[in-house]
Amino acid sequence: MEDVALTAQAQAWLAEDPDPDTREELARLIDTGDHTELAARFGGTLQFGTAGLRGELGAGPMRMNRSVVIRAAAGLAAYLKKQGVPHGDDTAGLVVIGYDARHKSETFATDTAAVLTGAGLRAAVLNRPLPTPVLAFAIRHLGAVAGVEVTASHNPPRDNGYKVYLGDGSQIVPPADAGIAAEMAVASLAAVPRPTEGWETLDDTVLDAYLARTDAVLAKDSPRTARTVYTAMHGVGKDVLLAAFARAGFPAPDLVAEQAEPDPDFPTVAFPNPEEPGAMDLAFAKARETDPDLVIANDPDADRCAAAVKDGADWRMLRGDEVGALLAAHLVRRGATGTFAESIVSSSLLGRIAEKAGLPYEETLTGFKWIARVEGLRYGYEEALGYCVDPDGVRDKDGITAALLLTELASDLKADGRTLLDLLDDLAVEHGLHATDQLSVRVQDLGVIASAMRRLRDQPPTELAGLRISTAEDLTRGTEALPPTDGLRYTLDGARVVVRPSGTEPKLKCYLEVVIPVAAKAGLPEARARATALLERIKRDLAEAAGI
Repeated sequence: MEDVALTAQAQAWLAEDPDPDTREELARLIDTGDHTELAARFGGTLQFGTAGLRGELGAGPMRMNRSVVIRAAAGLAAYLKKQGVPHGDDTAGLVVIGYDARHKSETFATDTAAVLTGAGLRAAVLNRPLPTPVLAFAIRHLGAVAGVEVTASHNPPRDNGYKVYLGDGSQIVPPADAGIAAEMAVASLAAVPRPTEGWETLDDTVLDAYLARTDAVLAKDSPRTARTVYTAMHGVGKDVLLAAFARAGFPAPDLVAEQAEPDPDFPTVAFPNPEEPGAMDLAFAKARETDPDLVIANDPDADRCAAAVKDGADWRMLRGDEVGALLAAHLVRRGATGTFAESIVSSSLLGRIAEKAGLPYEETLTGFKWIARVEGLRYGYEEALGYCVDPDGVRDKDGITAALLLTELASDLKADGRTLLDLLDDLAVEHGLHATDQLSVRVQDLGVIASAMRRLRDQPPTELAGLRISTAEDLTRGTEALPPTDGLRYTLDGARVVVRPSGTEPKLKCYLEVVIPVAAKAGLPEARARATALLERIKRDLAEAAGI
């Protein structure tokens, strides 16, 4: 884009920007002639990705700001009305809005309520920052036609986001996302009615109903003895999780005090994601003091659940795939029926557990917007710490109910003098050791990701770590079972690799799995050593093939 046109576009945006913070920022960029920064903000528009709109806070259509949110809300309203949702009278469709504790989240929620009200729909806003699963629950509980959650989940503090759900309680998928995006192209913000009142602020009745529902994930009269350390990671999970644990009769978790209260700056972590290096250090320090049975962490909007266990003399994080398998085994043991589902980047162990139990099993594209739509779903998980253990209540990942179920499992095992690690050993002997790892590259320039994907497509590897690639699938074409997506999947002898750009962060993500047969528990140390070495070799060869 030429500098003159770029400046004109920025000036037009500035003229109708309703936020004094972003107006000041954009005026400064225009005055200083910072065309590089202007181009980064005006070189396109935010797109609905794996988890909705998400981006850095700032001025312009490539950032999260009030102007973008108003357009998104207007697009949602127009889309709903085109779908025949009643509006403008007493039968008007209800849209529920929730938000986390990030910078600007409450403002974005209020803007959304104003736009929806101005469009003739009914809007109801949760009364304070609450976990995303509470919003997902509220949609179906209140009979809403749609829902919006303002959150950037586990992203850095400078980010925010906008997740849209339809009336079935699950996040939008194509073609709804494209339909809403097309309606966002309003000519002017002045053309979008935004009254200053007229929407409802919900009380705690919805939260109380959600908490009552959490009891349903636990077995009647199951042991409730496991002691936990808990971190909310500076997010909104603490009060809801403590209430759920108290209702269930578990011992009150020991809190990581430094991370217990909401703080949009996330001062103790570089990235507020339990998977990131260092994010769990304070939780581990607390565990060394109190010696619990389990460490539990939520991400900032509490839709993810991480867990750590004592392994030898110290504590270690369980991989998302390990927790996914543990919860599946627990549900099978409790006699669960229905379909078990996971995304294509998650461990194939779930399929083996389901097959042995005689349960239906499905794979989906990445993201709970796909997992939640599986027909007859009983349990779904994704390796990025997301677990849906009560799909009839919350058709999305839910870090609160997952924490309850995992603590119940730890209590069950504790009653028998066993631990979560013992159960993982049992699963490895029964189904083979399924070891997973990830090669994840964070970039400043998204062109690096596009270049790596192009290189893998143009010069596909024929083997990795000495293992021949038996099938190489370009998922942009889709498969018999999967819609098209930007990804590559390689099947090797005893291994699998999936490569895809992240839908929520500027990362290239490569998901690796190796499966090592194990005859008896005594063979596990050797199998784990073999798996670790093989994963490292695959990671090295894949990085070379992708040019990263």
